[in-house]
Amino acid sequence: MKPFEYSRLENPQDFSIPANAMFLGGGTNLIDLMKHQIETPDVLLDVTRAGMNEIEARDGKVIIGSQVSNTDLASHALIRDRYSVLSSALLSGATQQLRNKATTGGNLLQRTRCQYFYDRARACNKRQPGSGCDAINGLNRFHAILGASKDCIAVHPSDMAVAMVVLDAVVCTRKPDGAERRIRVADLHRLPGDRPDLDHVLEDGELIVAVELPANPPSLQAYRKIRDRASYAFAVVSAAVAFDLEGGLMRNVRIGLGGVAHKPWRAEKAEAVLERETPDIKRFIKAMDEEIAQANGHGHNDFKISLVPRLVVSMLKQLSGLGDD
Repeated sequence: MKPFEYSRLENPQDFSIPANAMFLGGGTNLIDLMKHQIETPDVLLDVTRAGMNEIEARDGKVIIGSQVSNTDLASHALIRDRYSVLSSALLSGATQQLRNKATTGGNLLQRTRCQYFYDRARACNKRQPGSGCDAINGLNRFHAILGASKDCIAVHPSDMAVAMVVLDAVVCTRKPDGAERRIRVADLHRLPGDRPDLDHVLEDGELIVAVELPANPPSLQAYRKIRDRASYAFAVVSAAVAFDLEGGLMRNVRIGLGGVAHKPWRAEKAEAVLERETPDIKRFIKAMDEEIAQANGHGHNDFKISLVPRLVVSMLKQLSGLGDD
């Protein structure tokens, strides 16, 4: 590991960040990247004691400090009761020990787990722009089928982010000059295009201070994760589904997909087919067929193109009371 300096951020209202510095939360991803010398900061700025570790209800909304641990967030009574899809997603991630350390802000900003990204002997445009992408013609079972490019087919690994996308969560940030921004989680991450090294839209030195959940989430919510083993495994594919049933019609339909793209994927085409319609299995299938129509496999991951619709249709059937496969 490259030598680095360590300092602690005490006040998120007033801070500066040195050149080539990175924020340190739980460190469950960053420290691994530093060991592999994929991330080589000169300074680590510890933000865990800067007062961003509370969960509070405010004007009907829920404000989650960026340093709230995944364990504390998943187990909070308000989250379990009103935002059960988020609690379920968090509990499906990693292991209990890692959830105890991992933070809300860090979970959103974790980097891909693509094996070619971690292997410095292999070509990876995300790690070294312009070097190529060995995953495209390599072992790509876990890789993207939506929104990928010729330069990168990596996927975003977060379970939590998929749930936050369907909840229309908002990230609250602060820059060193005091400027603040509000960014929808759905808009936080980038598709790879020709710059897969850029994971998100945050500027240098911009700090996530909190995540805001809306006051009135859909009443029916579920998260499912298909993975190779019951714990400590990233999603092969995953889905978060939420909607209301009002007068027999589906309203506020939201579908998020994980393990399929460079960012948590909001299935907007499928949502449009289902909004204000009666629950119907044929309509569920039609909605997901439209969503997945632009998907492209790369050999080992072709199976995802049929797996994703089956997963979501099964969840829609169960939530709407039409049974389950």
